[in-house]
Amino acid sequence: MKIRNGGPESIPDILSLLDGAVVWLTAQGRTGQWGDHSFSGTPTRVEHIAKYGREPFLIRLAVDEEGRTVGSCVLSEQRPDNATPVDEPELYIRNLVTDRSRKGSGIGAALIADALDEARRRGIGLLRVDCFAGGDRKLVGQYRALGFTETESFEVEQPAGPWYGQILAIRL
Repeated sequence: MKIRNGGPESIPDILSLLDGAVVWLTAQGRTGQWGDHSFSGTPTRVEHIAKYGREPFLIRLAVDEEGRTVGSCVLSEQRPDNATPVDEPELYIRNLVTDRSRKGSGIGAALIADALDEARRRGIGLLRVDCFAGGDRKLVGQYRALGFTETESFEVEQPAGPWYGQILAIRL
């Protein structure tokens, strides 16, 4: 596996990874994070992901030996609206998704290591991410296992009820 830059042409691959993650989560009865509808079949989700192909975002792709995209990590020095502002430069992981058929193969860890390297290259001492914190909090635990520390929680009101999120950080 190697990690390389992506761009607007990478959006279909990211959508495919997200669709696969939705199927995987739904099969486990874990629909709280992204529901049970595909990203690629929902116009508002497609447009949201398409924004990652434009500035100020950096798409990093994990690609297998055969050239298939098996993971993606979208980075930005701009935090999302739901994240608490900080008084220092930061690199924010805006989206991270891996091929669920390769669960446990280290793709996510490699993308996080790459994000840390990118922060160092930019002279930034803070890497943050937010994730779904509802249900079993497994995703929060996965980020903790990768070296992140929980900072603050947040809620996003939605028609079906609140979506619970957690912001995590690594100081370099």
